[in-house]
Amino acid sequence: MGRMCILWLVLVMITQILVLVSEGRNVPAIIVFGDSTVDSGNNNVIATVLKSNFRPYGRDFDGGQPTGRFSNGRVPPDFIAEAFGVKTSIPAYLDPAYTIQDFATGVCFASAGTGYDNATSAVLNVIPLWKEVEYYKEYQAKLRDHLGVEKANEIIGEALYLISLGTNDFLENYYVFPTRRLHFTVTQYQDFLLGIAENFVKELYSLGARKLSITGLVPIGCLPLERATNIVGYHGCNEEYNNVALEFNKKLENMISKLNRELPQLRAMSGNAYPIVDDIIKRPSSYVGVNCIINAAYLIMRGHR
Repeated sequence: MGRMCILWLVLVMITQILVLVSEGRNVPAIIVFGDSTVDSGNNNVIATVLKSNFRPYGRDFDGGQPTGRFSNGRVPPDFIAEAFGVKTSIPAYLDPAYTIQDFATGVCFASAGTGYDNATSAVLNVIPLWKEVEYYKEYQAKLRDHLGVEKANEIIGEALYLISLGTNDFLENYYVFPTRRLHFTVTQYQDFLLGIAENFVKELYSLGARKLSITGLVPIGCLPLERATNIVGYHGCNEEYNNVALEFNKKLENMISKLNRELPQLRAMSGNAYPIVDDIIKRPSSYVGVNCIINAAYLIMRGHR
């Protein structure tokens, strides 16, 4: 049942992303940055306890084996890549089973448990965002060696970039450890993260990226663990967290609009999944059923923290 929820979310994302590629040009590659919502196996290769290379993960993936995706099957970038006729799944950059030939049409640099804040990635020793960018620079050099400068630059400029992170910054960092709370109010921390996000987009732009879909936060106060630990609220959604997510998303959309004005060739959009996930939670019978909430929350919104 969770797969139906995934398809609803991906359908919304694809509809939004079509705006970015409306010139009629093909999308030659899908390039992914982020956390467990989009990680396709990079954490398998690093020294972290945060892995999903065991059953029941991967039971519905081709071959029925765990791949490192925090899902029973594919994750959103895989569906998006297939929808655009690129490939059926996006390989992890650190997976030794793949080469630059595979990465030429799509590659994932994401790492489950990471965030915009470097301190977030340090919690479970996963790949920080700055390192994802360094891997991307390495990828560019390999791509130019493999295809030649002109063809590689064409792919880099026409590729669709998917970015999904931010949840862990709040739920694994800010609300768990006191360090950031001693220095920032939650509003200040939102602005701190958005400053990092803005610099990240500008760096990708300087490296040739032009079409970006940046996913904001879902109702993070309704994730299973947050509801389970919300004893005072009788295990309902933590509305404080949800309000933080809504505020963050609004600021993210404003930042994206600002960058679209400032960077002449940039075509960035906010892939806001909050409304559809919120609707799935509030009206499960309109989708698939109660299991849809559990699976979508666990597999799509967060996977595993």
